[in-house]
Amino acid sequence: MTSSVTALSQLKQFTTVVADTGDFERMREYQPQDATTNPSLILKAAQQANYQALVNQVKSAHPGMKPVDLVDYILVAFGLEILKTVPGRVSTEVDARLSFDTQATINKARHLISLYESHGIDRKRILIKLAGTWEGIQAAKVLEAEGIHCNMTLLFSLVQAAACGAVNAKLISPFVGRITDWYKAKLGSAWNDVNNGGANDPGVTSVKRIFHYYKHFGIATEIMGASFRNTSQILELAGCDLLTISPELLGELQKSTVAVEKKLNASNAASALASENIIQLKLDESHFRLQLNNDAMATEKLAEGIRNFCIDTEKLEALLCN
Repeated sequence: MTSSVTALSQLKQFTTVVADTGDFERMREYQPQDATTNPSLILKAAQQANYQALVNQVKSAHPGMKPVDLVDYILVAFGLEILKTVPGRVSTEVDARLSFDTQATINKARHLISLYESHGIDRKRILIKLAGTWEGIQAAKVLEAEGIHCNMTLLFSLVQAAACGAVNAKLISPFVGRITDWYKAKLGSAWNDVNNGGANDPGVTSVKRIFHYYKHFGIATEIMGASFRNTSQILELAGCDLLTISPELLGELQKSTVAVEKKLNASNAASALASENIIQLKLDESHFRLQLNNDAMATEKLAEGIRNFCIDTEKLEALLCN
C-alpha cells in the first residue's frame, strides 16, 4: 500500500522532524522544526564556499582571538543563522575534549548560552549538546537547574538514557546508525539485512527499549533518534518524540510515497519492558560505570565518538588559523 502523500509529511504527523546539519541553506526545503549540529557538521559546512563569508565575518569581528576560543563564535554564528530557518531549537555542542570534566563543561555551556543571549536569543531555543559520560550527565543536572537545556549526545545504551532522565535532561540523542554499525561489523558475513534490519535493526531496538523505559517510568526527557544510515531505520521509529535526519535522508523521504505507520506507542511500554525483563536501573556513579563498562558496544562507540569529535574540533581550529 502506498500513498500519494510524501513519507516525510506522513512522518511529521507522528514525530517532530529535526534537520541534522550545519548547512542551513540546504535544510530550508524540508521545513524541520529544529536543527542539530556537531563539530563534524560545522567543520563540513565551514569548508563550503557558500559559507566562507560567514566564517570570515566571525574572524574579522574577533581579530587576534585564539582558534580554541574562536570556535565558540563560529558555532554560535551557524546556530544564529539556523534559528532564522527553523521555528524551534538549535543544538550546539560543547567541546568534546571537556567530556570528562564536569565543571569545565558547565562553564563552556554557560559561555555558549551567553553568546546566544547577547544576540537576543531566548535560551529556551538552545539545546547545549553534552556527551553522555558520567561527567557530562552531572553537568546537565546543574545546567538544567539554571534553565540551560541539554541535548545528551553520544548515547548508546539504556543506562546512559536512564541516567540522563534521572537528572531531568531536556533531551537525549541515541545514535541509531552507529549502534547498527558496531553490530554489523561484529557479525561480519553473518549479518543479514533481512534478519538484522527493519524492526530487528539493533539501533532501532535500542531506541525502542529506551522509549518504553521512559514512558513506563514517567521520564519527561525527550527522545530524539539520531545518526541514521537509511530511511528504514527512520520509519521504524515513527512515533518517537523527535528524529534528527540528514538532508540526504530527508530528501529520500521527500521523494518517497511509501505509507508510514506509527511504530512507537507509549501504551505498549509496560508490556514491552516485561517481555525483555527490564527493571528500573540503579544509577549511582559506581552502578552507572559498571553497567556502561559491561556493554562493549556502548563503551567502544562512546569512546570513538568523543575521539572523532575531538579530532574534528582540532581541524576546525586549524581551519580558523588560515
